[in-house]
Amino acid sequence: MSYGKFAYVYDELMQDMPYAKWQRFTLEAWKKYGNPSEVVELGCGTGTLTAMLAEQGYRMTGIDLSEDMLAVARDKADERPMLQGLLRSGSLRFACQDMTEWAAPEPVDSVISFCDCLNYLTEEEQIEATFRATCEGLKPGGTFLFDVHHPNTLRRYEEEQPFVLDEGDISYIWTCGLDEERVEIEHHLRIFVRRQEDSSPSKNTYDRFDEFHVERAYDPQWLQEALLRAGFSNVETYADFEWKKDDDESERLFYVAVK
Repeated sequence: MSYGKFAYVYDELMQDMPYAKWQRFTLEAWKKYGNPSEVVELGCGTGTLTAMLAEQGYRMTGIDLSEDMLAVARDKADERPMLQGLLRSGSLRFACQDMTEWAAPEPVDSVISFCDCLNYLTEEEQIEATFRATCEGLKPGGTFLFDVHHPNTLRRYEEEQPFVLDEGDISYIWTCGLDEERVEIEHHLRIFVRRQEDSSPSKNTYDRFDEFHVERAYDPQWLQEALLRAGFSNVETYADFEWKKDDDESERLFYVAVK
């Protein structure tokens, strides 16, 4: 998944994403499990959460596989004086790496990965490789915080599709197809973006491009066991941004793994 053109409309499409909730959950987890100094975010995308945490004093490294997403992240940081200073000092960094084999110069205190990034790893071997790389990249006692879709969430997507958005400057039609055996879903998005030079409503023209994304949900117990096999000593599971146990009605599962 390279996120080419999609990277440059990502923030507009995702403006309702619950970044404040991810931030709150992260800060609460660090309060419970140990406050870090050096943090890596896997699948940082356009760096929204990375920047939010950097502004609170954490040394942040955002890692993503997409050069385009990282270019947007750097451009956004360059537009804000405080983040400019953090970039210059090295307290905010971005790196293009594959999360299944990521590495930092030195072990870090915490690793986070939200917005169902791990669901984009569609083979068990990729999940296990990511868990091993993350355990190796953490200091003893370090934490790994991430969320994934509950398997039933992907089933609900398939039942409730198609989804339509029309915001004037940007619109999409989003359809889904589920492979029940693998609990793997294909997302087909047809996106329309109004050309900036069209100032008159009567002359609006749109550029169209298509996106194809695949996500897979994993058995929650299997994920917990895979974390333990990777070397984590303690794994807890929570649901939907709250410190409550998950069940079949949960939409997002939140994992806190301690090395």
